[in-house]
Amino acid sequence: MKIKLVIFSLAIFAIPLVLKAQDPKLTEDWSRKPPVIEAGKNMKPPSDAIILFKKNKDIINWTNRAGEPAGWKNNCRKMTTSQTGDIITSQEFGDCQLHVEWRTPRKVVGEGQGRGNSGIYLQTLYEVQVLDSYENETYYNGQAGAIYKQSAPLVNACRKPHKWQYYDIVFRAPRFNKDGSLNSPAVVTVFHNGVIIQDHFELKGPSVYGGYPKYTPHQEKMPLLLQDHGNPVQYRNIWIREL
Repeated sequence: MKIKLVIFSLAIFAIPLVLKAQDPKLTEDWSRKPPVIEAGKNMKPPSDAIILFKKNKDIINWTNRAGEPAGWKNNCRKMTTSQTGDIITSQEFGDCQLHVEWRTPRKVVGEGQGRGNSGIYLQTLYEVQVLDSYENETYYNGQAGAIYKQSAPLVNACRKPHKWQYYDIVFRAPRFNKDGSLNSPAVVTVFHNGVIIQDHFELKGPSVYGGYPKYTPHQEKMPLLLQDHGNPVQYRNIWIREL
């Protein structure tokens, strides 16, 4: 019993010594001061965002795949697909935080993939699906918020047709080794109308309609692409932050 008391007494006296050695300042990080920005309110972009589309004149930030002026309809602070082909940003991006607002047609035409179909392609290769998925059944890895043909959304947060919706996307681009092999896959997190629907999903490769995705090396930064799938889908308030 005396031995136990001695050991217990030594442990009690040792506690202050241990606590004294754990100086809180040793774990303080002063290496990088976070820059000060002004956060946006009511869907407005933060002060350090790159505005890709906010006003009608911002259509100049976009071209078709051939580098010619974008042919989409452009009025009332929104742009609408017009069966003139996909459009891409003039600027190229890699890791990013992206905000995009979109809505599908008021008049419901078609079903499945034929109803309000478009898409947001990160680096022109990796698609976050845009679709009218309100009471509209289709294959689950092809509905709104899906990483097309790779990952179904965790939940269906789609609003009724012709209601504005938004995606907030955090994207980490893939990395390739000097020999062209994959070092690390692309990773994406997606919020749909404020609800997380893709949680740090590792992409298997670029989005493809048929077959299975496979990575091929590409440059670190590439344009953002909005798909013209033939349905009159509208976009507004698009901004991006490079990470």
